[in-house]
Amino acid sequence: MGQQATTMTTDRDLQGEFSELIDRHRGIVFKVANTYAFQAEDRADLAQEIAAQLWRAYPSYAPGRPFSTWMYRIALNVAISHVRSAAQQRRHVLPLDEAVHDLPDENGVDHEADQQVRALHRFIAQLEPLNRALLLLYLEDQSYREIAEILGISETNVATKLSRLKQRIRSEI
Repeated sequence: MGQQATTMTTDRDLQGEFSELIDRHRGIVFKVANTYAFQAEDRADLAQEIAAQLWRAYPSYAPGRPFSTWMYRIALNVAISHVRSAAQQRRHVLPLDEAVHDLPDENGVDHEADQQVRALHRFIAQLEPLNRALLLLYLEDQSYREIAEILGISETNVATKLSRLKQRIRSEI
């Protein structure tokens, strides 16, 4: 009986720690879900799947490492898998135009900044999942080292890919 009570206490402690960390970093889940899913119900499903995968993987989290880096890595892997499976099911890419229409505009006025944001959203939607993750992390002001660690690529590769993405943005937007 004592062993069972200890296990239950440990499970509750684990759940409490996990809940606290998730609450502190919940924006990561929503940013990733919003970047990879364009319909509200798809975003909700993806956010739920990310949370479930984070919980399953939490026992393997090493407390000495930044939680946000670990969280981004799992969230992005889940999102990329989600995109791949959705693409296999539909056999085509979902255009961002539907999501762009959901962006609020001020009093029906379409300002130049709004147009640039919409163009950037369209550009991001057309990117391969890895490049989309790379751009998301860059826009979140993650360092090249952190991006490399999250995505499992070298810092040099991060720099090269970002340089190419920036050039594409300049030429296409």
